[in-house]
Amino acid sequence: MTTPASAEIQTAAPFMQRMKAENLPEIAIRTFTYYYWQLRAGKTGLIPESDIEPVESLPDAETLPAELSAAGERALAHTVLLKLNGGLGTSMGLQKAKSLLPVKNGLTFLDIIARQAIHSGVPLVLMNSFATRADSLAALERYPQLKKDDLPLDFVQHKVPKVAQADLSPVECAENPTLEWCPPGHGDIYPALVSSGMLEKLLAAGYKYVFVSNADNLGAVIDPRILGYFAENDLPFMMEVADRTPADRKGGHLARRRSDGQLILRESAQCPPEDADAFQNTERHRYFNTNNLWLNLPALKETLAAHDGILPLPMIRNAKTVDPRNPDSTPVYQLETAMGSAIAVFPGSAALRVPRTRFAPVKTTNDLLAVRSDAYQLTDDARIRLHPARQNRPVVVELDPAHYKLINQLDEHFPHGAPSLRYCERFAVRGNIFFGANITVRGTVVLEHPHTDPLTIPDGTVLGA
Repeated sequence: MTTPASAEIQTAAPFMQRMKAENLPEIAIRTFTYYYWQLRAGKTGLIPESDIEPVESLPDAETLPAELSAAGERALAHTVLLKLNGGLGTSMGLQKAKSLLPVKNGLTFLDIIARQAIHSGVPLVLMNSFATRADSLAALERYPQLKKDDLPLDFVQHKVPKVAQADLSPVECAENPTLEWCPPGHGDIYPALVSSGMLEKLLAAGYKYVFVSNADNLGAVIDPRILGYFAENDLPFMMEVADRTPADRKGGHLARRRSDGQLILRESAQCPPEDADAFQNTERHRYFNTNNLWLNLPALKETLAAHDGILPLPMIRNAKTVDPRNPDSTPVYQLETAMGSAIAVFPGSAALRVPRTRFAPVKTTNDLLAVRSDAYQLTDDARIRLHPARQNRPVVVELDPAHYKLINQLDEHFPHGAPSLRYCERFAVRGNIFFGANITVRGTVVLEHPHTDPLTIPDGTVLGA
């Protein structure tokens, strides 16, 4: 890793002082400084289409040999389930960990995740933020069987300063100093594993493999056959990808670097504007990153050592305002990284095509209403899956954001819970409509109520054919 000149070091000094004052660990300071020097050098983090080529085909989880399941079962004793749990769900109006939101049969995301870990017999570890830690750990106290090998149940991600676009100095926000800071993206998982001591604790306890996914993706469970494939091939890093559809055209996609053939991840923020059409071409770039990742811990430790403790992930320069709710506030850069972009750092890293069922995130109240309905089942082994009657066809829910975007709005309009959507293809609601108990929706139903006064759908109503 190139050592910067002394003049460059001085330009980062105000950031380093600010981070030290917040008691951030040395590796977090060095990692931020590494990206700040790139910003000062004029780096944008952009990956032009001319530098990459599409990935035409991949190994497929659905056609892996059945005998790999036995290898995966053997590897479970050395495997950890790690969930990213730093989100507050603010887009849905939450002020606490999103994973504490009731999602199915009165159980929260975290309840279901805990039960998945217990069923697989593996330790559960959360990467929390400072805002989610206390509530999440309190919620896990009802599952004492999660404690294994004296491992902590979590570690905490770092925070980094926002950078003023005008002069690349630390931004000031006197009215709300907390807005001067931002999360560094989920690529922070790697320095946070080190600074928290979690990496060494896991290695010392004999763990070799980690399955990482987002807390709001209930399709991301440990599959013994996939684990067996990862373990038997002794891979350092593996990304689960799924087939892109038009709905995924703005999400990060897998590609191959032309210069050396290395697999890489390109996020939308890393795409030059002139290449937007190619980025969104789902026939050209066929696979998107599910953010389900498999880490080989000894390989991670070795790779960190080879790079002086900092994984050189591609920088994501996000242009924002210091107050995201005020577009007229000071323009800033947020320097972030994506954990999946580590696929470019590990020689011999791999990607595996997985079915869409392993990617079922709940990002909006549309997603939440669908999962809460009988279109989805909670199995005895704590998996969320589509009801067999749906034949693997997800239900499409479209709720008017003016009335249903926030959790309290959703619960107010559906006070008796979700309607039956088992035999529904599309359910669209536009306007201020309240739903009674035991509502059934069949086929395609579009409800429109343009009037100011609310409309109430009576108990027991069957909508659609």
